[in-house]
Amino acid sequence: MPKSLLWIISIVVGLVLIFWLGTKINPRPFSVFPKESQDIRTFTLPEGLPEPVEKFYQEVYGAELPVIETFILTGRGKLRFQGISLPARLRFTHAAGKDYRHYIETTLWGIPILKVNEHYLDGKSRLALPFGVVENEPQVDQAANLGLWSETLMFPAVYLTTPGVRWEPINPNSAGLIVPFKDGEDRFTVYFDEQTGLIEKMEAMRWKEAGDATKTPWQAQALAWGEVQGWQMPILFAAQWMDEDTPWLVAQIEDVIWNVDVSNYIKSVGE
Repeated sequence: MPKSLLWIISIVVGLVLIFWLGTKINPRPFSVFPKESQDIRTFTLPEGLPEPVEKFYQEVYGAELPVIETFILTGRGKLRFQGISLPARLRFTHAAGKDYRHYIETTLWGIPILKVNEHYLDGKSRLALPFGVVENEPQVDQAANLGLWSETLMFPAVYLTTPGVRWEPINPNSAGLIVPFKDGEDRFTVYFDEQTGLIEKMEAMRWKEAGDATKTPWQAQALAWGEVQGWQMPILFAAQWMDEDTPWLVAQIEDVIWNVDVSNYIKSVGE
């Protein structure tokens, strides 16, 4: 084999190894959000909920549930982009049950290389990716609405305080969660762990790409429950298309604040 070809092969292998090693380095977390969580009001768990739903709320909150108006989740994880999984740090901002903003940075060797700014405001989605912007797509709006409600699992009391949301019985270990979308509704099937009573996953039919002819089965997975800032919530969260073998997003929730004014922040970009 010619020496020049050996050099080329060695360089390619070296670059691949450097890239692979870079994907093993976790990024530093985002800076602490410069506002402090506010006091909360509470309400009593309503009667008449499906059996697994009532058990779930009693396990997470007890008899008194919080009124959550806004929340901001900060963490790190993995994001698959164009078939490649990269380390990521993220901040998700919610006006509970209404709007959200996602800011994600993927990193290599801990250095940000790709940034995602996604807004879902007033029922409209705008996704700013490194290689273009997706907006004014009704199918993407519907997908974003499902994302909004799946992430609300971090503060599930919001399901009981938002008009148009309701639970429906299915069986002892699952229930239907009906959520509003524009002038209509969308539906999740929610599965509960038989032993702990906590939610394991939420499944829905979701548009995968703008222009698709049919929806694709999709699920939000609560891979692990734990405590963050005194709240019991999924500390390891994943999102997966069910025609794929692995999640496209895995997020470890490391910090949360609640009931702060996000009216300007939710419309901005960046950290």
